[in-house]
Amino acid sequence: MKKIVILGGGYGGVLTAKKLAKKFKNDKDVEIKLIDRNPYHTLLTELHEVSANRAPEDSIKIDLKKIFAGLKVDVVLDEISNIDFKNKKLKSDKATYAYDYLVIGTGSKPTFFGIPGAEENTFSFWSYDDAVALKRQIRDMYTKAAKEKNPAVRRAMLTFVIIGAGFTGVELVGEMAEQRDELCREFYIDPSEVRLVVADMAPKVLPILPDKLIQKAEAHLRKLKVEIVTGAKITEVGKGSVALGEKNVVEAQTIVWTAGVEGSEIVGTLDVKQEGRKRIVTNEHLESVDHKNVYVVGDNIFFIPEGETRPVPQMVENAEQAAPIIAGNITADIKGTAKKAYKPGFHGTMVSIGSRYGVANVGLPSKMFMLTGFMAMLSKHFINMFYLSQVVGFNKVWTYMMHEFFHVENRKSFLGGHFSKRSPNFWLVPLRMLLGGMWLYEGIDKIKKIWVDPDKIFLIPAAPFATDAASSASVAVDAVKETVDAQSAASAVSTAKEAVEALWVPDFVHNTTNWFMDLMFYNNDGTYTFLAKWFQIGMVCAEIVFGIMLIVGLFTALASLGTIAMAAMIWSSQMASTEMLWYIAAAIATIGGSGSIFGLDYYVLPWLKKQWKRIPLVRRWYVYTD
Repeated sequence: MKKIVILGGGYGGVLTAKKLAKKFKNDKDVEIKLIDRNPYHTLLTELHEVSANRAPEDSIKIDLKKIFAGLKVDVVLDEISNIDFKNKKLKSDKATYAYDYLVIGTGSKPTFFGIPGAEENTFSFWSYDDAVALKRQIRDMYTKAAKEKNPAVRRAMLTFVIIGAGFTGVELVGEMAEQRDELCREFYIDPSEVRLVVADMAPKVLPILPDKLIQKAEAHLRKLKVEIVTGAKITEVGKGSVALGEKNVVEAQTIVWTAGVEGSEIVGTLDVKQEGRKRIVTNEHLESVDHKNVYVVGDNIFFIPEGETRPVPQMVENAEQAAPIIAGNITADIKGTAKKAYKPGFHGTMVSIGSRYGVANVGLPSKMFMLTGFMAMLSKHFINMFYLSQVVGFNKVWTYMMHEFFHVENRKSFLGGHFSKRSPNFWLVPLRMLLGGMWLYEGIDKIKKIWVDPDKIFLIPAAPFATDAASSASVAVDAVKETVDAQSAASAVSTAKEAVEALWVPDFVHNTTNWFMDLMFYNNDGTYTFLAKWFQIGMVCAEIVFGIMLIVGLFTALASLGTIAMAAMIWSSQMASTEMLWYIAAAIATIGGSGSIFGLDYYVLPWLKKQWKRIPLVRRWYVYTD
């Protein structure tokens, strides 16, 4: 039995465990264990959204049991205090774990560079608990300031200093700037009283971005009334104050530290070669240079790729690309095949400044593109959803879309508030029942005609002998000239032409539909094909079935989508007037849960949801919503 232990449930640990589980899913001689002190995986890149109350607290947590449901990974909740590399064992206060292969992915923790008072007097910002604590602190300061009569104390309460102008600090201060107006309205505080400061010892914010994007970011921060202090040596942090340089002492009761990170506490105690703030030095296979069969993933890696001068960055994409390499190399070692070298190709970086604006430098390693505003935010959301799809698939992507685009308040989305209105669905009940009643009437009316004359089943127009409906009408007029005078015939032709024009079907749509109908529904002699008969029978049945489903509110989303397809086909084939477009518009409106009010969906969908989640395959691929 080969025992593989992954230490840490961060980005790198989770992805490595999933890759290993896939490779050894049918191998009973391999045991995979993931150990973490928390029962959840934290989305560290989204902490700022929770702190500024844009996203729910639980939106940045993913239960580890959920991630590995149905996978060959044993999740153990424990805090490892020591690693015995010689005997291949991990030790905690309550247990000892043996391993044949160890993956270290314990992540990072804040580093305070030895600055007096920094650790004791600031809010750190590197975990779920940090984000929640800061969220409460921000609201608490506004609450107390609203009642405070002393101007100096009130000013300190409403001053927020973020030390560190990298990605984390800029994203946090951007969110706090957006939240400021909301809290000021709630607590009747003049926004001009609130002071937001982002400070850094570096000469500029977001130093790894191109200068053009840095200028854009600074301009937007100033637009949000954020003070930017760069090139300022942080000399001391007191209780309620921070020295930004020798003469600039800022009184503030909320000071947040985002100035840098180092290896986690346990990494600092390990007998391994370390470089660059407690990062473990690895070879090209991401294996520790000191201990065989010990691999390193995520922020803990210190590796300089061939041709580069700097080590791989501490970013999520590094963990994403390292995980399959480590999983593959462990597999290769077990099976006796060749290992692969780590050759990362990073695709850029993105930073959001609030919910509606961002800057990004993304693309291929050989060609990067600078994006701002909408396109930068679009790329950030796309990358986030891509990562989440690897961790918990549809389930978490759906949740992410809900809190980022649809369940947002105060229009805090890069799409604005266009998708976030949540009006009660009972307003749609009359429309749903009317739409269902009209389709049911159409279907029953056709059934009546078929009952009288079975030939009436052929609702599709007869094979055309002329190029358009108007010409066909002219042929029909010629046929009845024996019984009506020329003036009546001309009037009939005019009426037919007006009817065709009233259909308002674009030529390319109508021509495409005609081509399809000629191909599928007509024989060379103008008779109907076998498919035409069954297609029309299906259409009549669908009208009746979808109509009933809409009336009773059962699977209304599916029924609405079905009626949209039917109406579009009927309209594009010019078998109905433009009134058919109203059917389409009404069906679009009823897609969004109209059957959950005064309909069977209210009872049926929750029951089906419970049954669906019990299916092992569904849980394995996360094809469900919470």
